[in-house]
Amino acid sequence: MNVSPHDIARVLSEALPHMQRYDEEIVVVKYGGHAMGEEDLARSFARDIVLMEQTAINPVVVHGGGPQIGEMLKRLGIESQFAAGLRVTDAATIEIVEMVLGGSINKQIVGFINAAGGKAVGLCGKDGNMVVARKATRRVVDADSNIEKIVDLGFVGEPDKVDVTVLNQILGRDLIPVLAPLATSTEGLTYNVNADTFAGAIAGALKAKRLLLLTDVPGVLDTSKKLIHDLSVADARRLIADGTISGGMIPKVETCLEAVEGGVEAAVIVDGRVPHAILLELFTEGAGTLIRRG
Repeated sequence: MNVSPHDIARVLSEALPHMQRYDEEIVVVKYGGHAMGEEDLARSFARDIVLMEQTAINPVVVHGGGPQIGEMLKRLGIESQFAAGLRVTDAATIEIVEMVLGGSINKQIVGFINAAGGKAVGLCGKDGNMVVARKATRRVVDADSNIEKIVDLGFVGEPDKVDVTVLNQILGRDLIPVLAPLATSTEGLTYNVNADTFAGAIAGALKAKRLLLLTDVPGVLDTSKKLIHDLSVADARRLIADGTISGGMIPKVETCLEAVEGGVEAAVIVDGRVPHAILLELFTEGAGTLIRRG
């Protein structure tokens, strides 16, 4: 597609007020799903992150990797067990999780960002005790006995303490941190943390301007399946209570709520399958569902 120089200049001019809104601000981007699985989309994402940094935004990338972990476990003949929707991570599995998340995926994203002209630094929550996690458990009801029981998820954790000292040394120095959602325990063990939850905890601790959750859906939909562009915290809780927000969208919205209540100005659920979704959200009138205080 040929775009005239005049069109490019007009677009940049129209984006200026939006760029000024985020000048020197921190934006945490949770990256995963379909957008992470295809190289063309991954390289496009990397270019968008570099563009953010070039416009004086301080991006922090948190990535997932569930499908890639599952594929590696399959290749190694390690069977995955799930409970309450979460992977049960035993001692053998956590080694693979750390290898895939902190190794191959993290460094691939770092490589793509650097190839696009950025200066990315790959880290995980274990670095500098950035994220100390407590062991996660889930309560499930046994289908046969109807008795509630606690499921041991193994080396799965939930953020307990977040220390952003390392990130504060990086941000504002033309460096882009890329974080794998691995955490340490008080005993020095490795815990796998849900990437959405990890990103929300990091965004809250940094008092970020925005938390962007890239997903495989357009955002929160109303009962007519139309995108809801703007929600207050109270609106979001009401839609969870009446069933409008349901299924896998509930934990994503709850992550946004926790982040906003923890100090993030607003959190956005946006479709990562859309090319340049981040730029559309930040530099236009918005592309997903924004959840804000008030």
